[in-house]
Amino acid sequence: MSSPSSRLRSRWLALAVLCAGSLMIILDGSIVTVALPAIQADLGFTPSGLSWTVNAYLIPFGGLLLFAGRLGDLVGRRRMLVTGLAVFTAASVLCGTAWEPWVLLAARFAQGVGGAMASAVGLGMIVTLFPEPGERARAIGAFAFTGAAGASVGQVLGGVLTDTLGWNWVFYINLPIGALAVAFALVTLENDRGLGLRRGADALGAVLVTAGVMTGVYVIVRVEHAGWTSAATLGLGALSVALLAAFVARQATAATPLLPLRVLRSRNVWGANLIQMLMVAALFSFQFLIALYMQNVLKYGASATGSAMLPAAVAIGAVSLVVSARLITRFGERTVLLAGLVLLLAARLLLLRLPVDGTFLVDLLPAMLLSGGFGLAMPALTALGMSGARPEDAGVASGLFNTTQQIGGALGVAALTTVAAARSEALGGTVTALNSGYRLGFGIGGILLVAALVLAVAVLRTPRPARREAETAEAPVLTA
Repeated sequence: MSSPSSRLRSRWLALAVLCAGSLMIILDGSIVTVALPAIQADLGFTPSGLSWTVNAYLIPFGGLLLFAGRLGDLVGRRRMLVTGLAVFTAASVLCGTAWEPWVLLAARFAQGVGGAMASAVGLGMIVTLFPEPGERARAIGAFAFTGAAGASVGQVLGGVLTDTLGWNWVFYINLPIGALAVAFALVTLENDRGLGLRRGADALGAVLVTAGVMTGVYVIVRVEHAGWTSAATLGLGALSVALLAAFVARQATAATPLLPLRVLRSRNVWGANLIQMLMVAALFSFQFLIALYMQNVLKYGASATGSAMLPAAVAIGAVSLVVSARLITRFGERTVLLAGLVLLLAARLLLLRLPVDGTFLVDLLPAMLLSGGFGLAMPALTALGMSGARPEDAGVASGLFNTTQQIGGALGVAALTTVAAARSEALGGTVTALNSGYRLGFGIGGILLVAALVLAVAVLRTPRPARREAETAEAPVLTA
């Protein structure tokens, strides 16, 4: 029989495997964007077709997260994770060897499928690996740190690989990471059997939610080209809403629902998902708009822009890895979330005064450092969003949480960049006009954060100690 210390080491090794898999998937999201010009020149993409190098990944990734999360509950989360990592890694190799645009797009779609399978179950596995609140907070903080590190390292690494070895290597880099992650997952994670497909094989529900979310993500990523009021946007948007409404109605009557509606009875679950959509929409749009400000207003190059954004990534990573767990243990998730949202709102208020002739130290660095509030808010929000889920629903709750994150990020970037561009064009398209448009985008991001703060105060509750003890007693622990 294994000792408590060996079981603890086993769990933290398992967490390292989950973080490695997450790092590979998040890294891929940012590393590819840097290589797009080289991909276009080599494979002969048209300007409009090149955007599908990103969209072909985002649509299946966002659309399949909820389904993959529930499927992980049914067939076993380790099996879903390992299969997803294997599919993602194999698709990455195919991306690197692509000789025609259609080959790359098909491989990117397969990457999105594998990424959804692996990402959907990660949080659910952490919840069961670390049922004790203090350890869980530290584990979620480490997981959040991985996300921040992957996003920032990807921008730098993508440029280095593309310039030295060629664009193919932004995909080949996933092969050693994925192979090691699969190997260690098979060794460190228990082969849980899941609930069985008969407990929740709702095929119609799976079709409805996947089609609804995929259609919604397609509308969002294409809105910059089609416009918000075009017939295609309005028609497909209405179709997405209708499909998702039909999915909810189906879950209320299905004998084996894909998303048991009991998951949404917890105010922490549905509240955390709504707050995450608002917060992530503000943060993702900030990353996009601040990069445009530095390049189009301050005339920074690509390398200088990536370097200037590193303080934000470092602040987020350091806070999530070192500080968040201690504060959550002492003050509770809700209080720490509110503190993080306040810091993020302060950063957006500073960005409202960005001048045309701004400097990094005076005008950018303070906002970058205050963005470390995301390192407080995200672990606390994740813990709250997973706190109301039963152990048998951890996978679907994890998939739901990841789905709202993807939708919030895509919607925030699409909406705020469109508003910023419209403001700039209305003012004449000069550098001053561009700066005014970006500041408007930052202001709307601040409004989203205010709404998130109001929701957090009104809806969320720190889990009671008794509830936490019950979760600790009921939750299965995955060990080697």
